[in-house]
Amino acid sequence: MKTKARRFTGGDMVAWGYALLIVAPMVWILSNSFKRPIDILMGKMVAPVTDANYVSILFSRQSDFLANLLNSAIVAVSATALTLLIATVAAFTIVRLNPPRWVSFLVLGWALVFHMLPTLTFVGSWYVMATQAGLHGSYLALVLTHTVHMLPQTMFLMIGFMLAIPRELVEAARLDGCNYGQIFRRIILPLSFGGMAAAGALAFIQSWSDFAISLNLSDQNTMTAPVAIATFAQEHQIRYGEMAAASVISMLPALVLIMFGQRFVVRGLLAGAVK
Repeated sequence: MKTKARRFTGGDMVAWGYALLIVAPMVWILSNSFKRPIDILMGKMVAPVTDANYVSILFSRQSDFLANLLNSAIVAVSATALTLLIATVAAFTIVRLNPPRWVSFLVLGWALVFHMLPTLTFVGSWYVMATQAGLHGSYLALVLTHTVHMLPQTMFLMIGFMLAIPRELVEAARLDGCNYGQIFRRIILPLSFGGMAAAGALAFIQSWSDFAISLNLSDQNTMTAPVAIATFAQEHQIRYGEMAAASVISMLPALVLIMFGQRFVVRGLLAGAVK
């Protein structure tokens, strides 16, 4: 039996165009990372392949990019863990503990306004605060500011997942004599692992790719990968090949989360539903 061929619709064209806008710059950066500087400057589409750019940023004594990647990992992992902890507790409090309505409106209103404002609005204040507190250039300053920056989005996501948990489970646990701390640990957390995985993946990518905050609050010892990539554009020379190679390496964690994160999130949600 012959199946009818699917027609190519306008929605398909939009989807493919959107995919092209995302993939094309990544392919261009990847190709430049394997080209010699002269070939990049001449705009050659086809050029001899070389790994000199990767060798230079990874193994050269003049390069600290591996240390910069480690700094990004320390800040992103720490900020993501702290953000998830605060956002999950806040979401549980707002959704299940029934605080006064004005408290919920105040917290959610602050989160919404904060999330809507550009990051650069707060960077100047954070710089002054970190400098006066003696924290400028420290991991603590970066972790705290990244946490504050990511908290509104993560909290809204966790509120959505908390609302999906049946209220009857909490009420039954209360009837069995559990306090809210026990309910949070034994019921809410196991059922929220899928939501925490999704929110954590987004928070990690946001922290890992941050430039504005890290540029102003880091120093030579705590410089993250995005800031280090920007330093390849020097006063008299732009090291295009090394910049492209560093960009490719810095994209790998995000690509891994995109490839494997969705499956993990779905598995976590199904496991929580069965429990």
